Amino acid sequence: MTTTEPVRKRHWIRNTVIVLAVLVLVVGGIAGAYVLTLSRSFDEGTEKIEEVFPEEATRPAAPEGPAASAQNILLLGSDTRGELTEDLDALRGQRSDTVMVLHIPADRSHAYVMSIMRDSWVDIPGRGKAKVNAALAYGGVPLVVQTVESLISARIDHVAIIDFEGFKGVTDALGGVEIENPIPFSPTHLKGAYFPQGPQTLNGEEALAFVRERYAFADGDFQRARNQQIYIKAVMKKVLSANTLTDPGRLSATVGAIAPYLKVDEGLNSSYVGQLGLELRSIRSEDITFFTAPTAGTGTAGGQSIVNLDWSRMPLLQEAFRTDTLGGYDAGAQALQ
Repeated sequence: MTTTEPVRKRHWIRNTVIVLAVLVLVVGGIAGAYVLTLSRSFDEGTEKIEEVFPEEATRPAAPEGPAASAQNILLLGSDTRGELTEDLDALRGQRSDTVMVLHIPADRSHAYVMSIMRDSWVDIPGRGKAKVNAALAYGGVPLVVQTVESLISARIDHVAIIDFEGFKGVTDALGGVEIENPIPFSPTHLKGAYFPQGPQTLNGEEALAFVRERYAFADGDFQRARNQQIYIKAVMKKVLSANTLTDPGRLSATVGAIAPYLKVDEGLNSSYVGQLGLELRSIRSEDITFFTAPTAGTGTAGGQSIVNLDWSRMPLLQEAFRTDTLGGYDAGAQALQ
């Protein structure tokens, strides 16, 4: 595949970057003999979010028993169209382009990544019905947390916000990644490029074009989400391979490429990530399940296009989050088919 023009970066490729960043750091990035070096890279590179959680009285009850040690990490991206500023108050007025929840069960045997479609029509506390991506504009990170906690009926333990600039660096730090492309297409934003059907290795610039494309597909955002999940799985397969985990230089380069573009809450530091990484050291790419919050098609509201959530299935999902039983929830049925 050949390219003739650099990719013009867009805010909406953050969907892939966020989950990629946190999964690399938590599942594969901080482990084994490299804990100290990689932890230092993480703490020195990331910036901290000061105001994260809503008022305690508005939050779901803290889990008890075995489920208490499960973790929910909110993965968030905003459409600032540039680097995240040091002052996160600047994000107010912007819409979040990405909302994902990374669930790590108490037994640390698996990881689940749930995408919430950005146009999902939900109740935003104090604001009424709106697209889920409006919560950031209305009330900053705490309102996003409150909205998602209301949606999943469970607490968020940590938050990570990503700037997309680290994406190409991560891909290239891994020496490219091999994906299995289901639908051939010519990307809109990388003129002269073509993605044939089947296996192919992408560099950072090509990967950006692959995960951001929506106009080439009949169902737009839905196929884009499928392609993003294809790419994330391919990255995790490479990150969790022996060639990467036993190569200090490659592992350090991967973490170093991600960290400068992350903003995290104070508790999501190297100590937390390091411990969690060690607990998840046996996880491999096949142990990570990607799915979407259940949807019931698209529609319109107030003159805008929306995604309708399937509220008949939401109680099962909420119960699975509350009781740390996502393994029994039929996530496969909620995949972006």
